Amino acid sequence: MRGLLAALLLCLALPAAAADGVDVGKPSAMRNLVPAGTIEKQAAQEYDQLKRQAAAKQALGPDDHPQVRRLRAIAARMIPHVGRFNPRAGQWKWEVNLIGSKQINAFCMPGGKIAFYTGILDTLKLTDDEVAMVMGHEIAHALREHARERMAKGQLTQLGANILGELVGGGRYAGAFQLGGNLLSLKFSRDDESEADVVGLDLAARSGFDPRAGVTLWQKMTAANARAPLEFLSTHPAGDQRIREIEKQLPAVMPLYKQAQAGATAR
Repeated sequence: MRGLLAALLLCLALPAAAADGVDVGKPSAMRNLVPAGTIEKQAAQEYDQLKRQAAAKQALGPDDHPQVRRLRAIAARMIPHVGRFNPRAGQWKWEVNLIGSKQINAFCMPGGKIAFYTGILDTLKLTDDEVAMVMGHEIAHALREHARERMAKGQLTQLGANILGELVGGGRYAGAFQLGGNLLSLKFSRDDESEADVVGLDLAARSGFDPRAGVTLWQKMTAANARAPLEFLSTHPAGDQRIREIEKQLPAVMPLYKQAQAGATAR
């Protein structure tokens, strides 16, 4: 109980985001039940394992691959702005890699470990602005520490189940309630997905990418899902709902995009 109280107090002490752009409030206090360093270390290990597996299948994009260079250039524009949503993110060891697979998928693990599958680039024919929408969304999950929050809630569930096991079985059944899984298979809630959309729009706009591409991205996603259901969308809000939310947020992020464009022109 003292640990939970301390976590709540720590969260309340965190500074709120600046007034410009979107405002999604403070991250969940629940995440503080899981040490950030622990989950980032686990993410780095899983990411390295994924890269090794891809390399063994000759599916890891080489550094000089045009799409790898493209993804890393987009990320290089976005990473300088991550501190707005997570001050620690500026110290992360960011990585961006491309994996050859027909999967329509991408992710950013805790600690800034980004991967795109060739399927999402090739099937949807994404423009740079649309890639930035996807990347911003995935980075937002890491910045808002949604995985850390999910794992914290899982631990509380496990704790409650273990206590129940002790009560009903004298400890004999407690082990049956333990949770497993890894970060790559972790599913986010629909609220997490909606928040990541909003934060991703802000991040992309500050980086000079047109946030209106969020609309065309989800039009493409919806069309692809109609042809064959995408696992990527299994926990996501419906495409039309996401488009409405993106359009609702555009007045807040378009000035950021125009400011970024003006700055690029001045240089």
